[in-house]
This record gives sequence, structure tokens and C-alpha cells, in this order.
Amino acid sequence: MAGFARAVSSSSSSLVILLLVFLARTSLSEAREFLVGGKTEAWNVTSSSSHHSPDSLNQWAESSRFLIGDSLVWNYDSNKDSVLQVSKRDYVTCNTSSPIAEFKDGNTKVRLDKAGPFYFISGAEGHCEKGQRLIVVVMSERHRRHLGIAPAPSPAEFQGPAIAPTSGATRFQGGLVVVTLVVLSGLGLMW
Repeated sequence: MAGFARAVSSSSSSLVILLLVFLARTSLSEAREFLVGGKTEAWNVTSSSSHHSPDSLNQWAESSRFLIGDSLVWNYDSNKDSVLQVSKRDYVTCNTSSPIAEFKDGNTKVRLDKAGPFYFISGAEGHCEKGQRLIVVVMSERHRRHLGIAPAPSPAEFQGPAIAPTSGATRFQGGLVVVTLVVLSGLGLMW
């Protein structure tokens, strides 16, 4: 019977270590840099002969998950263009007259320092109206740990900064924490 108890204790300790490693890996992440548009897109006006839609930058953004601390990187000809960070209203109306921030260096890097939406438009005359604009939604700390995340809103349907995790992911994550605490408590490892 003593051998059985040692085997159970040993496998419980292994389970605890595996759960702790899993939790540490899911809660820690490094800040990432995203080239705006990815490798196939660029910060430029799409031409009528282009295979890309005027909303291709937002389609790219919708397929990515941005976290606090990540950075966006733009590469463009600084003699012909710029990047403006603007309010939602200025994004919708393509107003370049009162940006939150203006970048003209040709290799712009913007750190995403808070959760919620960030709005960017081209500073070149007429480019925003032709689709050279971008909405990036940064997930909050509480949402980044969930496994199931709702897709980012498209510009037409964007109503605000909230991104809700699916209820199944919330239950799974919470259940994992509860299981970990119960196992730790049962082994006398809780402080």
C-alpha cells in the first residue's frame, strides 16, 4: 500500500509541475513587432489594377491578435507619405488636420501601450479616402489569457473597444486555475 501511495504522490507532483509550466507559458509572452500589412501588403494606396481591396489593411489587422506592448512597424517613402495616429472620428472622416501623433520618418514604429482601438491614416492627400487606413484593436490583459477570442471587428461594424472571450474559453481557463489550486492544496503545497 505504501508503494501505491508513493506512486500516486509522484504522479501528482508531476501533474502539478506540468500544470504550472502550462500556466506560466500561457500567461507570459514577449512583445512582438508587426510589419503593417504583413509581407504582402504595404503602406500605400491600392490601385484599381491591384488584387487587394481598399480595406486590405484592416483585413490583415483582423487576422492578427495585438497585445499591450506589441509594436506596429510601417515602411514607406517618407518623401511621399506619412502615418497619422488619429481619433475614431478623424479616421472615419479621413481628417488629417489634428492627428494624435504624426510620423514622417519612412520607418515608423508605434508601441501599442494600452488596450482598445488605435486608428491610423495616411497623411498624404487623398490616400485615406482610397483605403490607406488601419484600425488595430489591442486586447486587454484579462482577454489575452483566454484561448477563444472573438474576431476583431471590421471598420464598418466597430462599436467600441470591448472584445469578449467565448464563454467556453472562460470556463476552461477558470477551471484550469481551480484544478491547479485544488491539486496544490491537496498536496500541501499551498502557502
